[in-house]
Amino acid sequence: MMPDLPGYLRACLQSGKLALLAILVSGGIVLQILACALYNNWWPMLTVLMYVLLPMPLLFLAGSDSSSLFSESESGWVNATKFLTGASAIGSIAIPVILKHAGVIGWGALAMELSSFFIFVLSIMFYIRMSAEEDYSAL
Repeated sequence: MMPDLPGYLRACLQSGKLALLAILVSGGIVLQILACALYNNWWPMLTVLMYVLLPMPLLFLAGSDSSSLFSESESGWVNATKFLTGASAIGSIAIPVILKHAGVIGWGALAMELSSFFIFVLSIMFYIRMSAEEDYSAL
């Protein structure tokens, strides 16, 4: 579909995809902050630690070959990367649930925290899809 379109239209669609990605990420950040600010309780910000830790195994252990993460691998480093990334992703869900279970946050803050997490996951999936397109370039 993309090769049939004129160059200016292709550039416009790519800019729109980039704008949608920016809107998704900023929406996740806004929900994260609102979960704390609306209920005057800043404990849900603990989840930000997991958001910071989430890409670290990918950056340090996977290297430039991130396609190996989506396939079966015999490499111990790739398996460690998958495990640590999965553990921090589960921690991003577990922290607000534990805080709710302990009575530290309310249902509204929990819903906003989980919504923020799923928006971040959606933006990561969208970014992976967008960067996998061979004709995408930022310029």
